[in-house]
Amino acid sequence: MKQISNATSWRRLGAHALVAVALLGGVAKAAIAANDMSPVGVWKTIDDNTGKPKALVTISEKDGEYVGVVTKGLGENDDPERVCTACTDARKGQKMLGMQIIRGIRKDGEVYDGGKILDPENGMEYSCKITVIDGGKKLDVRGYLGISLLGRTQTWIRDQ
Repeated sequence: MKQISNATSWRRLGAHALVAVALLGGVAKAAIAANDMSPVGVWKTIDDNTGKPKALVTISEKDGEYVGVVTKGLGENDDPERVCTACTDARKGQKMLGMQIIRGIRKDGEVYDGGKILDPENGMEYSCKITVIDGGKKLDVRGYLGISLLGRTQTWIRDQ
């Protein structure tokens, strides 16, 4: 029967520990990358006319449903007391700050779809499709009526 020295046992244990740490590190890295490819987080919307940041929208997920809430206005003359006068549903008269503008989105493969997005400027609600792009740094947010071809896409930037 061959005897293994304590030094050899410790080296083997150390090697096994290194392999375990490397595997756990890989799993953690994959989890972080997967999280980056989620729309959950804070996003900077861009004004279509000026190209300047307009607002921060925080997207969260609960029970598989994604919602987006206006959490900060970024315009020069932004009034935190401003209300949605153009809205036609229960959001009419509600402050835009704290308003839920994205509702009912669900993950469908690589896209997030099936919900609605509100344009508080005109009170119109559109079907919405969200695609995470550029390694999770940007979102393509498409609002449309009827079919996706009849709409427009905005690119939002993840706020760091």
